[in-house]
Amino acid sequence: MKSPTQAKPPKAPVANTSQPERARGGRRIQVRRSGVHGRGVFALTTLEPGELLIEYTGQRISWQEALDRHPHDPLQPDHTFYFQIEGGEVIDALYGGNASRWINHACEPNCYAEETEDGRVFIHALRSIGPGEELFYDYGLVIQERYTPALKKRYECRCGSPECRRTMLAPKRGRASSHKA
Repeated sequence: MKSPTQAKPPKAPVANTSQPERARGGRRIQVRRSGVHGRGVFALTTLEPGELLIEYTGQRISWQEALDRHPHDPLQPDHTFYFQIEGGEVIDALYGGNASRWINHACEPNCYAEETEDGRVFIHALRSIGPGEELFYDYGLVIQERYTPALKKRYECRCGSPECRRTMLAPKRGRASSHKA
């Protein structure tokens, strides 16, 4: 079962924090078909480093409720819209979620997720992102079992980066890590 969280990168100035999806006079991101996996989220305008892009929204539930709901789709048992937050809660973006639930994983992401003290999660640009570019962050999935080749294959990464870990699972202790949904 996924245990999503996200490490915080170095702080960058946040540009325009009000109404992130529609700031600066119009839509800035769009959901459409992704070459990486199913649907993805794409920039419609240039997005600046540190810029707030969208809040990861959904129904806040307990970890136990998330386990009880799993899987959302029996044909894809390892696919969820869960994002684990502090205090043992999970944001389930299947219910009340927005475009953020379609942001795909990459081992060399251009975005990062940051949890605030009140348990809200915001997606920010990690670097400059050009129009038409797909948004990604490192899921860094945490699963409480041994990382076997079969488990890594179940959570296979398709990002295509030269630095690809070949899995969406977080590196084991002692390696650089970041975590997600």
